[in-house]
Amino acid sequence: MLQSPQSFRLSNGLLVIVEPMLDVQSAAVTLLVPAGGVRDADGRCGTAAILTEMFTRGAGGLSARELSAAMDNLGLQRSIHVGNAHVTFSAATTADRIIDALPFIGRMVTEPHLADEEFEPARDLVEQSLMSLEDEPRQRLGKVLRQYSYAAPWGNSSEGELTDLPAITNEDVRRHYQQFIRPDEAILGIAGNVNFDQIRETTETAFGGWESAPVSDLAGGTMPLSPCHIEHDSAQTHIGLGWNTVPYRDARYFEAWASVSLLSGGMSSRLFTEVRERRGLCYAISASLSTLRDEGRVFAYAGTSTERAQETLDVTVAEILRLHEGITEDELQRCKARAKSSLIMQQESTTSRASSLARDMYHLGRVVSLDEINSRINALSTTQVRDFTIEYAPKAMVLVTIGPHALNSACVTSLS
Repeated sequence: MLQSPQSFRLSNGLLVIVEPMLDVQSAAVTLLVPAGGVRDADGRCGTAAILTEMFTRGAGGLSARELSAAMDNLGLQRSIHVGNAHVTFSAATTADRIIDALPFIGRMVTEPHLADEEFEPARDLVEQSLMSLEDEPRQRLGKVLRQYSYAAPWGNSSEGELTDLPAITNEDVRRHYQQFIRPDEAILGIAGNVNFDQIRETTETAFGGWESAPVSDLAGGTMPLSPCHIEHDSAQTHIGLGWNTVPYRDARYFEAWASVSLLSGGMSSRLFTEVRERRGLCYAISASLSTLRDEGRVFAYAGTSTERAQETLDVTVAEILRLHEGITEDELQRCKARAKSSLIMQQESTTSRASSLARDMYHLGRVVSLDEINSRINALSTTQVRDFTIEYAPKAMVLVTIGPHALNSACVTSLS
C-alpha cells in the first residue's frame, strides 16, 4: 500500500522525498546530483564518467575493500551512473537495513578519497567502456544521434570521448567534484517500508555535513547539421532518426507517449508490423521518447542489411509521417494495457518508485502518483492522440547512419 509522499529540505539545500510502501519488505534510494556529462569542461569530456568510477574506491576513512565489504554486509545492491544531467546513486536493500545503509552512501557522496593511485584504473575502465562502443554500432549510433539532436552540452556524450581521455587528470576530477557534487539542487528519493521520522533523522546525519555552493548555469551551444554517415565495413546498416516532441513536463506528454507507443509499443505496433513483419526489411526496429527538462525528442532505430537499407529508411519515414491515419480504439487500448502492466510493476518495485520520486521532482517540481498516471492514461482518446500526431508531425528529422555507404536522405531533407 502506497502512502502519500512527504518531503523536507536540509539546511544545505538537499531535497528529500519519502514515500512509504507498507506492503513491501524492501527499501530503495535514488540520489540525483546535477554533475553529469553536461558539466564536463571543453576538451575534457569524460571527467564526470571517471569521477563516477572513483566514488567506490575509498571514502570516509574506509578503503575501497572496507567500503565494499560494509555495504555487502548489509545486502546493499547499488550502482552509480553518469548521465547527461546527473550523477545518479542508486541503492536497495531490505527495509530493516536501509537506515544502516544511508550513512555509507553519504560517505561516498560527501567524503570520497579520489586518491591519485585510483585515477588511472578508473580512467582505464572508462576507456574500455568507450572502446566497446566501437564494436557495438547500435550503441555508437545512439550516441551520435543524440549529438546531432540536442545542442551542446546536452548532446555531449556522458560516457566521454576517447580523444579527450588522455588530457584528463585527477586534478580535473577533483575540480569537477568540488564544483558540481553539491547538495543545492540535489534530490534524494526514498521508497519502501520505512519510517519517515527515522529517515529524516538518518538523512540529516548522513548528508547534513555536505557543503553547499552555488552552481553556475549552463550556456547553450550548437549542434552539427544532419544528415551524418559513419562509414563502417559491414553487411549491415544501422539507421537512426530523431525529431522534436514535447518534454516530460509538458501537459501533452501522455499524448506524446501514446503516439510513440503506437509506433513502437510491441509486436503489434506500426513500425514492427509494417517495416519488419509485413515487408521483412529489417531485423530490428524501435522508437522511444527522450526528454530533457525543457526539450523532448523521439529517437527511432532500424537495423537492416545493406541491400535493404534504403527501402528501410524510406518506408520507416513514410510510416512515421502517416501515423495520424486510421488510429483505432483497439490500438490505443493495447497501449493502455501495456502502460497499466508497467504501473503494476512499479507499485511492487521500491527501486522504480524511488527513481520516479527523484525524477518527478527534477522535471516537474512535484511527485506524480501512480493513480494520477493511470487516470491520465485512461483519459486518452483516439481523437486526442490523432490531433497530437498531426500537430507534432516531424517538421524536420535528424538522420544518422552507420554502414558501408551513405543513403539517399531525400525522404528526410524534403521535410525541412
